[in-house]
Amino acid sequence: MPIKNSLTRRSFCATAAGATALAQGTPAAENPVQELSFSSTRTYSDPGNDVVLDVVFAGPGGVEHRVPAFWAGRQTWRVRYAPPVPGQYHYQTIANDTADSSLHGQTGSLNAAAFGSPNPLYRHGAIRVARDRRHFEHADGEPFFWLADTWWMGLCQRMRWPEDFQALAADRTAKGFSVVQIIAGLYPDMPPFDERGRNEAGYPWENNYARINPAYFDRADLRIQHLVSRGLVPCIVGCWGYFLPLMGKARIQQHWRNLIARWGAYPVVWCLAGEGTMPYYLSTTPKEDAVAQKQGWTEVARYVRATDPYRRMITIHPSSTARDSVEDASVLDFDMLQTGHGDRTSLPNTVNRVVESLQREPKMPVLVGEVCYEGIMEAGRQEVQRLMFWTAVLSGAAGHTYGANGIWQVNTTDRPFGPSPHGRNWGTTPWDVAAQLPGSKMLGVAKAILARYPWWRFEPHPEWVEPHWDKENYSRPYAAGIPREIRVIFIPPTWNPPKVARLEADMTYQATYFDLTTGARHAAGQVTADASGQWQAPIQPTVADWVLVLDRRGPA
Repeated sequence: MPIKNSLTRRSFCATAAGATALAQGTPAAENPVQELSFSSTRTYSDPGNDVVLDVVFAGPGGVEHRVPAFWAGRQTWRVRYAPPVPGQYHYQTIANDTADSSLHGQTGSLNAAAFGSPNPLYRHGAIRVARDRRHFEHADGEPFFWLADTWWMGLCQRMRWPEDFQALAADRTAKGFSVVQIIAGLYPDMPPFDERGRNEAGYPWENNYARINPAYFDRADLRIQHLVSRGLVPCIVGCWGYFLPLMGKARIQQHWRNLIARWGAYPVVWCLAGEGTMPYYLSTTPKEDAVAQKQGWTEVARYVRATDPYRRMITIHPSSTARDSVEDASVLDFDMLQTGHGDRTSLPNTVNRVVESLQREPKMPVLVGEVCYEGIMEAGRQEVQRLMFWTAVLSGAAGHTYGANGIWQVNTTDRPFGPSPHGRNWGTTPWDVAAQLPGSKMLGVAKAILARYPWWRFEPHPEWVEPHWDKENYSRPYAAGIPREIRVIFIPPTWNPPKVARLEADMTYQATYFDLTTGARHAAGQVTADASGQWQAPIQPTVADWVLVLDRRGPA
């Protein structure tokens, strides 16, 4: 079936400039996204609101997807499709205005060829929940470690495109980050339509949320596509939670339909909202708003699931836990936590939330989505970043999320963000200075240490080290690993090194200390259990925090 004259077609491939779109893949390969453009011969007075267009794609082996199209401005709509397998696909358009034959009932075909690339998001496919319901993996089963950075306002013009955005992406890629959390234009810490939230084409919505601004999202496309081209998974936050009562559920669903149509074909993760149940800062009905938001985001989650043909993972950024930000936790794929900005005083809540969530039903991966941004309130420095990472991951978290004060709100030297509606100013550190705070590099080091081992098979085993953390003292060592294979022990700064406990009598391990600031290794000798099944760890190379690894395979 030929493509009719009212269509144009584009295929996106990897480019140095980053204008790349990726498909959800097969175990063998990824396929570039196909984009089709449809123009109406009718003139609609309010096309962005009056017209709803879907395209049904049918392909090899009975594959069928109904994909939403997005309004591209004037009388034009576009659809982006990520073919799941190579081969020929036929499509047909479905418009709500069935009398418009230039939009409704259009047919055509396209061919999807396998596409090879060193980019892991091409090579292994989009990420999903692993079979153990505790970790993430790519579409082909390759384990995926979530190490996210927080760029909440990264689509605004204060983060200049391309120079600033691409520089930060390159820095985070080099340090080992795998995810970027970024909001789709409806930001926190400012009133709606605040000048600080604009990009080069204005705001994501027109005044009074009259209609979507396609030009805003055209600019945002470049940034999201660039993240993917760098191998970074965009965790797209639809808006801050209080926009639900501000805009109403119908407009929020329209916003989400646009996001799915624009970016669902890429290997993204959906985060319904930030601080999902938190009312607007100056709300006069905060209790009522919180209740309504919890109910509303549950309904929006079901809408996103029903609308997204690719079934990308869904979560919600919470004030405490994602599970408790919706009425039905089954609408989520994983639990995201926010556990405080109180420096070391946030440690008990961080560990408790991780452990408690892993014990709840339904089972799902758990990770900290916000804790102790580096530099916030003149605290949360690099040693706290290491502390939060290792205690959470060795307690069972599927990854970890970092944030730097100055990046999330995109401070610049000339234009610091300024006060939030509550009147407080979170700080003036420019984003490019914050990007070089040492904690970000050290969390990359932490991920690289774990990558030496089958971390996705680790289970928490606090009893493997004495003394170990408990609810009386969270500053003692943490342990996890695989019985009879590997033990990983995080040792906070201590004068007396701990003992490794419950060792198998017939096993011999090789011990290595890892420097958590550089990743350097220090041999710690051969491990053989004494009569009580214990082994006394040697003195650490310095009085600081260290990770001790016992590996039956010998040195990594």
